[in-house]
Amino acid sequence: MTVTLHRHSTLTPAARRDLLTAYADVRSPLLHLPNYSVTAFTERLERHAAEPGFTLVLGRHDGEPVGYAYATSVGPGDPFWERLADPLPEGFTAAPALALREIGVRTPWRGTGTARRIHDALLAARPEGRTVLMVNPLAGEGRVRRRYEDWGYRAVNRQAATAHSPELTVMIRPTR
Repeated sequence: MTVTLHRHSTLTPAARRDLLTAYADVRSPLLHLPNYSVTAFTERLERHAAEPGFTLVLGRHDGEPVGYAYATSVGPGDPFWERLADPLPEGFTAAPALALREIGVRTPWRGTGTARRIHDALLAARPEGRTVLMVNPLAGEGRVRRRYEDWGYRAVNRQAATAHSPELTVMIRPTR
């Protein structure tokens, strides 16, 4: 199955439609939870699309969306850093980082390397020296976190649980 990758620096109507289609399929078992609903995701997506450094990579097969990843740039003083539960080392946020906000691949393309290709295309040519993400450590019975570790991420912090989200592990790696 050939997957072509398409990079977007703005959220066009077509890209938005394809992303929401893929998201709804990828997260279908969780859509009943408030934080995972398509409405909640759409609100986050619209907010993120307006932030500095927004980049979206969509994977398509025969014109159909099969996976996606998007990120924004977070610099010093960005509210992203305020969400972390534990104090950060002095100077940790001095340089911008790429915040990987969301990544997902539809079931037929899982285990094919598609997620890694989308991830790597998202990070390609980014000016930030490091990439940070938050992951539910229980997702996929821990397999999702282990996959990120295989890709070079390491745990550095956590985000405390909220009414709509479990505690998340904050992971980081060099962008290249």
